[in-house]
Amino acid sequence: MLTKHYRVGGHLLEILFENDEVGEDLIPSFRPFVLTEPVDDEQPLFTLTVRPDFRYDGERDEVGQFDGSGNNYGVYLLPDGGYYIEMSNPAQKMCGTLVADRMFRHCTVSFLVPEQRNRAFVLNNSLMMAYAFAAAEQQTVLMHASVIRKDGYGYLMTAPSGTGKSTHTFLWYKNIPGCDLMNDDNPVVRIVDGQPIIYGTPWSGKTPCYRNIQAPVGAIVRIRQRKQNEIRRMAPIESLAQLLPATSSMKWDERVYMGISDTLSAIIEKVNIYELGCLPDADAARLCYETVRRV
Repeated sequence: MLTKHYRVGGHLLEILFENDEVGEDLIPSFRPFVLTEPVDDEQPLFTLTVRPDFRYDGERDEVGQFDGSGNNYGVYLLPDGGYYIEMSNPAQKMCGTLVADRMFRHCTVSFLVPEQRNRAFVLNNSLMMAYAFAAAEQQTVLMHASVIRKDGYGYLMTAPSGTGKSTHTFLWYKNIPGCDLMNDDNPVVRIVDGQPIIYGTPWSGKTPCYRNIQAPVGAIVRIRQRKQNEIRRMAPIESLAQLLPATSSMKWDERVYMGISDTLSAIIEKVNIYELGCLPDADAARLCYETVRRV
């Protein structure tokens, strides 16, 4: 049994690899987050055991089938309140399963296919779900956003996939000197000592940006495609309604949903939230930066 520890968003994660032939090579994006020193008595946010040949054959009730980036997730509730999740790739081939307790503190991942690419998909997504749902009550959210850093602050751009958030952060990078990309798909936002902090993570979509860095949140911007560039600050209630769909959550699970809602409310109290209607051009980036920047 190989035991590895990682720190993501300030939280300690523990992964146990049951089979030496199935290990860290499946999650190269985690290398910047690995811990080499002993963790002493610190309790991990969750422990995830990789058991390639494990099969759960107990009772389960279907919650629903959910799509994410072309992949399908079948979610089932277990008699003890835990979860059984089946993961299928865009070809609708079932690749593996995640079994978790109610709090997502103890999880088991298994594989149904031999291909490394599909096994990596299962393990990465299992870790992302375990993180999001275990941290829900710890003032931590995993947010679907692209994050650009400028003058020590992280600025989050949120939008549905394909709307242009990555394009907009690239326009900042290209046209506003001194910017760097923190994460391009799934950063962590956490309340630390009353302040929202943005963290890079091992999950960054199609852009390989796996940076173990952090910064105070400067602002959050909801991107919309428009025929002209315009920006406005959103009211708190509207901000919450726009940010909830951008987080990894489970609406049917009261613990997870309320924890994430409370964290977003705390973020909104401290950070300005904007809506940017824009074209994919340099003027949009400059307008956004001049409006939302922290000085």
